[in-house]
Amino acid sequence: MAPSSRRPSWDDYYLELASIIATRSTCLRRHVGAVIVKNRRILSSGYNGALSGMKHCEETGCLRDRLSIPSGERQEICRGLHAEQNAILQAAQYGIAIEGSALYCTHQPCIICSKMCIAVGIKRISF
Repeated sequence: MAPSSRRPSWDDYYLELASIIATRSTCLRRHVGAVIVKNRRILSSGYNGALSGMKHCEETGCLRDRLSIPSGERQEICRGLHAEQNAILQAAQYGIAIEGSALYCTHQPCIICSKMCIAVGIKRISF
């Protein structure tokens, strides 16, 4: 195999980065990572978990588990944010324009995160 053929495609590269970012997740149910990219430059990243400064679910336990709430339901009870939300908020906090960008995520975004991506001008989502 020629050395150049071992290089991952840009999509594969960013999806792999999202997988690495997901390892920082503090969620007990699922580890998700997201990367926002524009013109092959990484603008922001995020993983799912409790808000900065709050106790993590690793410390407090998962309220949704205690209440036997199935995955994907009653998300408002969760103390954490989704990876996509954290990546968007991180960009906003530091004044990084993400309009026209692409989002790479380890899992398919939920409908709320999909709407947020559209609202902020993310043009492409890969998972």
